Amino acid sequence: MTDDKLAPTLLCHLSELPLLGSKGFTLQGKALFAVRQGERVFVYENRCPHRGVPLEWVADQFLDSSGRLIQCATHGALFLPESGECVAGPCVGQSLRQLPCRVSGDQLWLD
Repeated sequence: MTDDKLAPTLLCHLSELPLLGSKGFTLQGKALFAVRQGERVFVYENRCPHRGVPLEWVADQFLDSSGRLIQCATHGALFLPESGECVAGPCVGQSLRQLPCRVSGDQLWLD
């Protein structure tokens, strides 16, 4: 395992993550967040590709008002939850760094 990879880690129980919601985490000094869109869950590094800043300005608030897109609080860039691709804002075409995760029962794991 290289230094930039994390060991499989329990992030949270799905009951802690609303159906259209998000939640931030810090693991081994890395800022991450999970986004849930119904039964699908995605995990990303909490770092905007445009400026390298954290995406949220309020804890666990990574989504726009519709709950369907990830939004950078610094400049309003919008990202697709399923791929992390920026679809609006100054970093269109760039992507968030997605991390492998899995749901097992009621638990979300970072792989």
